[in-house]
Amino acid sequence: MEGEKLPRISRKGIQEYLNKEMPHVELQNITAKGLIIDHARKGFVRCTFIIPPSASDAHGNWQVGTIATIVDIVASMAICTETAIIRGNVTMDYNISYYSSAKIQEEVEIVAKVVGNKGKLSSIRVEVKKKDDGELIAIAKQWTASNEFRAPWINHPSKL
Repeated sequence: MEGEKLPRISRKGIQEYLNKEMPHVELQNITAKGLIIDHARKGFVRCTFIIPPSASDAHGNWQVGTIATIVDIVASMAICTETAIIRGNVTMDYNISYYSSAKIQEEVEIVAKVVGNKGKLSSIRVEVKKKDDGELIAIAKQWTASNEFRAPWINHPSKL
């Protein structure tokens, strides 16, 4: 029963997190703008994204740095559906392979799956494909670790 509730809670929490601009994470705010969560369940997230002009290179292609950033964001969402922790995951190893490119205003599908979760350590696989023909754009594999780090810009009550 709890496993059934987790994806709905996580999807709502993640979408609210995406819609709310966070201080000190301007790159993520810009990159994730317009990202829509289509489906979320435990260990799985599928999103659609229309590539904005701000994410393109000089030739009108989706810039590889913004692909890497959005892949990292969606991977974090998949971990959230697995662990119910929105913040506190640190990327330990990140490998991405690019196979093709996409143009401005093309719609893409981003699918992230948690491959393994051993307590504080998780492995995620993310695929990015063009929505219209399914052409593969990128595949990423990522390892993350849960961290108790508290960002200095988050106010904490004094212990004094």
